[in-house]
Amino acid sequence: MNPTEVRKDFPQLKDGHIYFDSAATSLKPLPVIEAVNYYYTKLSANVERGLHRPSHFATRMYEEAHHRLLKFINGTGEVIFTKNCTEAINLIAHGLDWKEGDEIITTFLEHNSNLLPWFYLRRRGVRVTLIRCDSEGLIDLDELSRSISSRTRLIALTHASNVLGTIQPISSVVEIAHRRGVKVLVDGAQAAPHLKLDLDSLGCDFYAASGHKMLGPSGTGFLFIRDGVIGEVNPCLLGGGTVKDVDLDQIILADGFERYEAGTPNIAGGIGLGAAVDYLERIGMENVRSHELELTGYAIEKLKTIKGIRIHGPQDPRKKTGVVAFSLPKIPSHRVAIILDEVGGIAVRSGYHCAFLLTRNILKEDLGTARASFYIYNTKEEIDQMVEVLEEIV
Repeated sequence: MNPTEVRKDFPQLKDGHIYFDSAATSLKPLPVIEAVNYYYTKLSANVERGLHRPSHFATRMYEEAHHRLLKFINGTGEVIFTKNCTEAINLIAHGLDWKEGDEIITTFLEHNSNLLPWFYLRRRGVRVTLIRCDSEGLIDLDELSRSISSRTRLIALTHASNVLGTIQPISSVVEIAHRRGVKVLVDGAQAAPHLKLDLDSLGCDFYAASGHKMLGPSGTGFLFIRDGVIGEVNPCLLGGGTVKDVDLDQIILADGFERYEAGTPNIAGGIGLGAAVDYLERIGMENVRSHELELTGYAIEKLKTIKGIRIHGPQDPRKKTGVVAFSLPKIPSHRVAIILDEVGGIAVRSGYHCAFLLTRNILKEDLGTARASFYIYNTKEEIDQMVEVLEEIV
């Protein structure tokens, strides 16, 4: 992969802006922008309903985007388009039939999107157990196993931390869970854009991710439901497109992804997400990973030279995605982010990163952390510029 050539596809970079906030949302390449533009300028028709040609072509493109994404993640089941990872997780939280006394296991690592939906279920008598992680953000599989009881129905955990980048041993989690009859939901928002996925190999029951973090349009995400489990998830919304037939005394739901995509969907977004998948496949996820490993390792070594800096999470880039969280002595993370932007034109994230429990209880950072997150369009030269500004701050 040649980053110089890749960068030509991202018009957002042409003004010299340095974008280190891809963990929040990625930039969009020209082929994705063009796919969205094609839908609006050439088709702009609804899907799954009309018999006219624009509707037929739009339907075919929208359905093909589902198929391409399913192939991309190598999963046997259904993939449902959502507006983000948050919505995908909520579809499971509100779609399963919970009983009072049921238990869910999650972790201190989680983004609020994989925490609050489960906390909300406490109102229905569901118990939520949280397991801790070590200083690098790795969960303890023995603690996980001990936490499972006869009432545990679901384990919900992140594939890769949005703060530390730490990659969790998902296959081992699934093996432990399935041995005890427990289902597993994986929050893949930070993994799907960066790792070559094989959901059949991972074996999880549900996998949620954000399309907009993997070069797709804003307002896109997806939920994968493993084959054989889809009948256990009730649709949270019902309406046009979700049924095969309706009578006075019965509703027959659609069989596939359609039952969960009520009403007119984000057609342009779905088509754009399909284009994003095509783009990533052309580059090759192995090349994406290799580039990010090089950048992340380089960034960690350069940041270590700054006096007093604290780098959070694994120091070995092989244990994480391209995310580096850090804090400077006695300087609030928000101040660091503002100076990086104003002085260097560098975009990073600051604060708690919607992971309050991790930042406060594990990292002990009441002022939050600054987070630089890398993707295919970033370079070592940009990292050098960030380090130069940070040295001035210190």
